[in-house]
Amino acid sequence: MRVRNGAGLVLAWVAVGCGGLQEPPREVKAQACPPGVASRTRVVNPPGTQPYTRLEGLTDAQGTLYFTVPWGGGTVLWRSNGTETGTVQVKVFPEGVFPDGAPAALGNTLFVPLYDRNTGMTQLWASDGTASGTRFVKDFTPGFYGDSLRSMATLNGRLVFFHEALQGTEVWSSDGTSEGTVLVASFPDVLNLYYNSIFQVGNALLFFRSQGGPTTLWRTDGTQAGTFSLKHLDAERVFISQVSLAKDQGLFILDDGPNREVWKTDGTAAGTLRLDTFGGYTSLRLLGRLGSKAYVASYSHLYSLSLSGGGRTLVTTLPVDNEDESPQVLRATISGEAIYFSVAITTLSSWPSDVRLWVTNGTAKGTRELRRLLPGTDMNESPVFATGTGSVLFLKSNGTDNTSRPWFTQGTAATTGQLANVNVRMVDGLGPEPFVRAGNRVFFPATDDTGLEQLWSVPATFTCPPGLTEPL
Repeated sequence: MRVRNGAGLVLAWVAVGCGGLQEPPREVKAQACPPGVASRTRVVNPPGTQPYTRLEGLTDAQGTLYFTVPWGGGTVLWRSNGTETGTVQVKVFPEGVFPDGAPAALGNTLFVPLYDRNTGMTQLWASDGTASGTRFVKDFTPGFYGDSLRSMATLNGRLVFFHEALQGTEVWSSDGTSEGTVLVASFPDVLNLYYNSIFQVGNALLFFRSQGGPTTLWRTDGTQAGTFSLKHLDAERVFISQVSLAKDQGLFILDDGPNREVWKTDGTAAGTLRLDTFGGYTSLRLLGRLGSKAYVASYSHLYSLSLSGGGRTLVTTLPVDNEDESPQVLRATISGEAIYFSVAITTLSSWPSDVRLWVTNGTAKGTRELRRLLPGTDMNESPVFATGTGSVLFLKSNGTDNTSRPWFTQGTAATTGQLANVNVRMVDGLGPEPFVRAGNRVFFPATDDTGLEQLWSVPATFTCPPGLTEPL
């Protein structure tokens, strides 16, 4: 499919203040990268592969990308340095062995959780990128709720993770050997821990625990002595709707009945404090941190919160086209001194009528809409990914065949365009981003002219001259 060419485009550039004023329209041209800037790294799914075969678990290990691909009834582990000859199979696992959670890296060692249907056990494997260096570490009993090895993180030179066992939740630590993989703590009264609410601050993983009564914030550094209750948060069982890492601070939203409370934590009891409370069953989403302020969105209102206390300040109100429309922030990322975020436009239906890309530098004048027609469904959250070199990647609906193209932006409509003419699958719910940076390249799975999903990549630093024109 080709991007549509057209004559001059008109963009109503929105300088969003509290009144939603618009500047006079001006002509801009979207950019498009010429073929070759983003390119297929290697065909990993050969002709004849089932069309639903996906690349999964893309993970960076000190500049080397790892991923898994199903084959027939089993799984293949791959690694890539960004070149065709450097993209190779590491190990072919037997039939009946499948990925069972997100991999994690400890230095240049990759840890992979797998489920062995032949034994009924979840297995932890470690790999140094060679067949001989890919070894079995330990068996674990599977849990009730899907993946049983969760939230893997590197702490103090060891892998720390949660095991959701039949009898409850366990914390484990591993040095990559069977003997060095040990149980740290067990919580027999906790089932189905909210793994999307586990986050790392400093040298500890923070998680939330409720025993049917009080809700407390816990920490673990992978040792028994370093695993303990950090702070009492609420006398009742409450829901943690979102967590976010803001440099050296963790942010989270606690849903306490009709109220939404924004908290910060530095991993200590004294540094875990409530910043503000939003009432009235309002929708609230964390955007991130710029300088000394955290930013949140409540429907169309964008607020800043001082991390030193002092309440909130309204930054701006996101405009809508019709009064019955309601903006809902989906995902956000920070690039430089700006926050990029995708916004779903909904009415009475949970299915958004549109998803739009916005950027803010924390001021009303510096908050603007960049692009419309991002992909979105009631089960989809449109990704935004910072490359670390100034560009942000996102997906845009093709508009003709229900597919999504990879796009880029550097913060203005004139520096926003299509990265490649391939289809990148959408992100379901809170699933991982399709983009992963490893070394000096950003990798992503994409369905291309082979008709199958293959490994694609783009340099982390790239420049695309003005090119094809696309309606905003």
